[in-house]
Amino acid sequence: MKVSEALDSRFSCRAFKDTPVPRDTIIEILETAKRAPSGGNLQPWHVYVVGGEELAGFKKLIASKLPENPMGEGSEYNVYPPKLKEPYRSRRFKVGEDMYASIGVAREDKVGRLTQFARNFEFFGAPVALFFTIDRTMQEGQWADLGMFIQSIMLLAREHGLDTCPQEAWAIWYKTIGEFVNIPEEQMLFCGLGLGYRDPDAPINALRTDRAPLEEFVTFKGI
Repeated sequence: MKVSEALDSRFSCRAFKDTPVPRDTIIEILETAKRAPSGGNLQPWHVYVVGGEELAGFKKLIASKLPENPMGEGSEYNVYPPKLKEPYRSRRFKVGEDMYASIGVAREDKVGRLTQFARNFEFFGAPVALFFTIDRTMQEGQWADLGMFIQSIMLLAREHGLDTCPQEAWAIWYKTIGEFVNIPEEQMLFCGLGLGYRDPDAPINALRTDRAPLEEFVTFKGI
């Protein structure tokens, strides 16, 4: 698979099959992804991989906490700016509307929307979960490095016929996650990521999000 094909076919999978992912495949993906660039070669990323009975137990733990804490424990960073301006606000609104429309959940169906949101905390059925952390002393440049590492994992997953769903939603459960996988105090949770094989029959997996035309974000000068 070409890089362009992996990039074009990557999407946030929100319905996985329960087919196991071989440990050797996960190791191969991570071994290759560690070649991702980082300023000063700091390689500021840390990854916690969970699967099998451990993941099943973790999902049950989160499910037991959700009724009383539907919005989790708070997060240590703002996933989105508090006052999201245009055009970003409209883009975020539209992708949400498109996602719920793909599964027939109307805007006024609050229960349906909360039910779908809660599926985040089941990793949408993915058999493998990855949690990414970064040292608290790192700054914006290193957060960008972490993003490139995660992107590398997602593209390599496509090469292996796998799909992913990066989930910053997990930031609201940073305390429980930290206790479960023993994250050291000096590390901050960034996000989770589901890894597995897509369910091709799930309507939500047919969603393809829009992208702005080049004229909106590219400036050419001298070329």
